[in-house]
Amino acid sequence: MSRNPTFYPFLVTVLAIGLLSLMDGFMKSAALAVGAYSALLLRSGMALAMVGPVWLWQGAQRPGRKAMRLHLLRGVIIAFTALTFFSALVYLPLAEAIALSFISPLMALALAALVLKEKIAGKTLAAAVLGLAGVVIIVGGRIGRERLTDEAALGIVLVLVSAVLYAWNLILQRQQALLAKPVEIATFQSMIVGATLLLAAPFFFILPEAPRTWLDIGMTAVLSLIGGMLLAWAYARAEAQVLVPVEYTGFAWAALFGWLLFAEVVQWATLAGAALIIVGCWIAAPRKHTEQTATGVASVPPVNAP
Repeated sequence: MSRNPTFYPFLVTVLAIGLLSLMDGFMKSAALAVGAYSALLLRSGMALAMVGPVWLWQGAQRPGRKAMRLHLLRGVIIAFTALTFFSALVYLPLAEAIALSFISPLMALALAALVLKEKIAGKTLAAAVLGLAGVVIIVGGRIGRERLTDEAALGIVLVLVSAVLYAWNLILQRQQALLAKPVEIATFQSMIVGATLLLAAPFFFILPEAPRTWLDIGMTAVLSLIGGMLLAWAYARAEAQVLVPVEYTGFAWAALFGWLLFAEVVQWATLAGAALIIVGCWIAAPRKHTEQTATGVASVPPVNAP
């Protein structure tokens, strides 16, 4: 039995979200030490130092005008998306921040229809609703029992701003992946994010002193590169509406890493919400070739193939 052509992109996206969720944990630690701005600026520089030579070794072909425009636009958006989200991690627990950010996939599904002209399947909407219901249960179980401090309120606002920007990023990611290869995307993303943030360095940059902070930032650079290139590969081979609901697995990954690495207790509300998230992703998972052909996925050329 032949597999649906979007089956592997779906699995790769699940892995990428897991790696990026782990990256969020390292970034939270670094942001608490030197601030989100300094940690993000250093991460961009480290990532460029790692992936830039690979891009040069592959020939370093100059991007076309359309691809370059997308590189610039998405790079700037990612800079502010990451800055607001990682700043929120200073005020909120990792899992709660990720849970609140899950309004992004719902926004991205609407943008996929408006910008990419994708036909949104009924099962995709059902998956998004289930995922959101899971997030509501989780947030209600964790945040509802605690007093909302000024810092927590600021963190929530920052997450919501980040979520709006991230929804736009998801759509640009699909467009970008059809025009450029993963290494090129990672190189220009690191370069443009770093250049955007560098403008404020005289006012906000703090040089880390602790070796542990440097290690944390180095890990975020490695994980962000791998996760980003995996997403670029996947989004070149499947529609945004198929892959966007996988974003909901981010909370399940965060809960797992919190339990394994920091011995955080998983509440029943968390388990119930994660169950709904997993069910939603299962519903969204592609199964039949004919089903996706109807939405036009089969016609997308694998431009990122190595």
